[in-house]
Formats: sequence, structure tokens, C-alpha cells
Amino acid sequence: MAVKKIPEFPMLKIKLVKSLIGRTEKQRAVVRGLGLGKMNSEVIREKRPEILGMIKKVDFMLEVSDVEVQK
Repeated sequence: MAVKKIPEFPMLKIKLVKSLIGRTEKQRAVVRGLGLGKMNSEVIREKRPEILGMIKKVDFMLEVSDVEVQK
């Protein structure tokens, strides 16, 4: 039985730069789903289609940059 190689995705650093005050519940849920809570909090996530879709929903509140992963 062949073992599938898991593709390694590039990484993104996501930072919440605008407040959640006055945002809809869906937007708040997306931000929390990304792992962000307070303003200026940062997380590092894989650049996967699911994450890119979440970022696109609330892109006006986020600052996104690429991260170099050292092996």
C-alpha cells in the first residue's frame, strides 16, 4: 500500500489590526476561527484554501504577510 506524501504549505502570519466592536457575529466567528482574539494578536497558519477563504471574508480587519520556515 502506497503512502501519500502530505504536501507542505507555505506559512502566513495573520495579525488583527481592527477591533471586533460593531462587527457582525459571522465576522467575529471567522476571526475567532482563525485563532485571533484581541487587537494586535498574531497567529501563524498554513496557506491553505480554507484559511485563505476565511482571510478573504475579513481582509479589511487583518494584516497578512508570508513567513519563511526554516528547516
